[in-house]
Amino acid sequence: MLIVDDTGFLKKGLRSAGVQRQYSGTAGRTENCQIGVFLAYATGRGRTLIDRRLYLPTSWTDDRERCHRAGIGDEVDFETKVAMAKAMVRKTIADRIPFAWVTADAAYGFSKGWRFELEQADVFHVMATTRHDTVVTRWALDHPVHDLFPSLPRQKWKRRSCGEGAHGRRIYDWARVEVRPWHREDRRRWVIARRSVSRPEEISYCISYCPADTTLDELIRVAGGRWAVEECHPPHRPPARTRRAHPALVDMAPPTPAPGLRQSLQTTRTQSLKTAQHSAQTPLQY
Repeated sequence: MLIVDDTGFLKKGLRSAGVQRQYSGTAGRTENCQIGVFLAYATGRGRTLIDRRLYLPTSWTDDRERCHRAGIGDEVDFETKVAMAKAMVRKTIADRIPFAWVTADAAYGFSKGWRFELEQADVFHVMATTRHDTVVTRWALDHPVHDLFPSLPRQKWKRRSCGEGAHGRRIYDWARVEVRPWHREDRRRWVIARRSVSRPEEISYCISYCPADTTLDELIRVAGGRWAVEECHPPHRPPARTRRAHPALVDMAPPTPAPGLRQSLQTTRTQSLKTAQHSAQTPLQY
């Protein structure tokens, strides 16, 4: 699966490309930092980073002299983090790297435009979103996702683990509700709710596009796989050479893949389009 995530790198000065006071999910607060948008590739053999972009805020792209001092050319314009994520996923498809799913947190999953683009390309995904997001249902064109679950029967909720965490298995109560059911017979769209066991008032949401026979357990596995990207960011390894470099060439120092995964990635790059398409069961072009 492909996992999109961004990471903040704390900085003290003002000259590192892209640095400013901005929210860092890594720190959990607003800090003087750079933000890198990363694409991870995860399989049963391991996970690694396969692409990255350095986010340049408008405080940089609107100040060309500052960009020049940092080695950033005039051809570099402002891009949102979602636009960067789209570009990296498109490149992965163009490189014929097979995958079955795309997943990301709510900063990216909240983008209806990106979800629609993935659906149009028939790319299966489980994207986190906010409780205020809306979906099309039988009853409304803009139905808030949080309003789909209060009346759900108790037996519809399933207690499942979505993987191992720092303190053991991450166990939650899960449920799903189908939305936009009139599209394709062989595809389904679901809103998935993840409810805390100890604090049931805490509920988070995902939106999924998948084959019709996909089980709730499979969707939970994909949603839980998003945390694999955190293992690709050892806290003691800051990005290298980010002070004076073109953002597209910044070396974010991704870790070396595990031997089995490295061999798997090398094999996929030499596979024919037919073989890759059969392995991933997803189309390989937009």
